[in-house]
Amino acid sequence: MTEAVTLKPIPRIGDPAPDFNVVTTHGQKKLSDYQGNWVILFSHPADFTPVCTTEMVGFARLNDEFEKRGAKLLGLSIDSIHAHIAWVENIRQNFNIELPFPIIADLDMQVASLYGMVHPGASSTATVRAVFVIDPEGLIQALIYYPLTNGRNLDEIVRLLDSLQTSRANKVATPANWQKGERVIEPPPKTVAELQKRRETDYPEKIDFYLVKKDL
Repeated sequence: MTEAVTLKPIPRIGDPAPDFNVVTTHGQKKLSDYQGNWVILFSHPADFTPVCTTEMVGFARLNDEFEKRGAKLLGLSIDSIHAHIAWVENIRQNFNIELPFPIIADLDMQVASLYGMVHPGASSTATVRAVFVIDPEGLIQALIYYPLTNGRNLDEIVRLLDSLQTSRANKVATPANWQKGERVIEPPPKTVAELQKRRETDYPEKIDFYLVKKDL
């Protein structure tokens, strides 16, 4: 029987991602082992469930896209390591695809508790579909939650990672529905001098003084 755990507040954007030392399908892992890489830490409600299976296959098929961006995938549910391994093999047999990333066996719900992945209003015995995007310094840069019944848009997670990395590298923002290669938003002026400079600068797209777009 799973012991009760104390639910902690959900870590916020800008917070250090709580470290952990866990058993996974790829052996013992610590979050701090990934320092220097982006990490996509995601939870699923349970092994051998239909929506979760489609998501794991989807993540596996996009693994190379995450790798190209210097990001590592790390899955989690509160199932045992034996259930995880059996599920990995079941996915290989049914979809002819290997899962190239580790899955954390969080049977005692310790990691799920650290990251606020258990929402009692949805289920007290399963994690919701949480995604944490962690930067190379170990800080949380984005988090997304989905209910148990609805699968994630995995392309959006890739798009979000592109957006975060672009903003970080160029000190810019990205507009709604932005895709890699499109124009980005120059941060609005913070002083009168910056405003004057903006008036005198040609931009490929200037809507107003506070909203201008440029090419990278």
